[in-house]
Amino acid sequence: MPQEQFIIAQIGRTIGLWGDLKFHLHTDFPEQFKVGHTYKSNRGDLTIADINFKRGTIRFRGYESIDAAKKLTNAKLFADIEQTKEHCDLQEGQHFWFDIIGCAVKQDDEVLGVVEDIQRMADTDYLAIKTDETLVEAGMSKSFLLPYIDRYIIKADMEEKVVYTQDAKDILEAS
Repeated sequence: MPQEQFIIAQIGRTIGLWGDLKFHLHTDFPEQFKVGHTYKSNRGDLTIADINFKRGTIRFRGYESIDAAKKLTNAKLFADIEQTKEHCDLQEGQHFWFDIIGCAVKQDDEVLGVVEDIQRMADTDYLAIKTDETLVEAGMSKSFLLPYIDRYIIKADMEEKVVYTQDAKDILEAS
């Protein structure tokens, strides 16, 4: 079974004469991009020849001329779960989105629902939660968004696959 792929960057227009391309990150882990690393793309495998975070540019092996590089404009770079875990260093208390998705959401001893997706709006991540059936039957919304901030999230336990919350039910009741 093929591993799920995540878009981690998109390539923009060419810059200069040597195949540099504008580089748009779609990840919280820019440190994973290093010279010599190879990524899947919708244009085939691409190996980084040079990267300049300050300028926001990238160059790939075999595409070191402006004409060759133009073929990569709008390409998307992908990583799978294994590659992501290998190249990204999590700090204490940080979790990958793919680990949070599927977790139960609990407040005290009550299951409020399950994380179906995560959405980023402005600088805040929101858990998109499918409400537990018993609460839907009690008249609550079928889904709700919970900001992933200290105000609501006590902790995320990846062993138990549970996100422990406080005051999340207030948001559900208001949804």
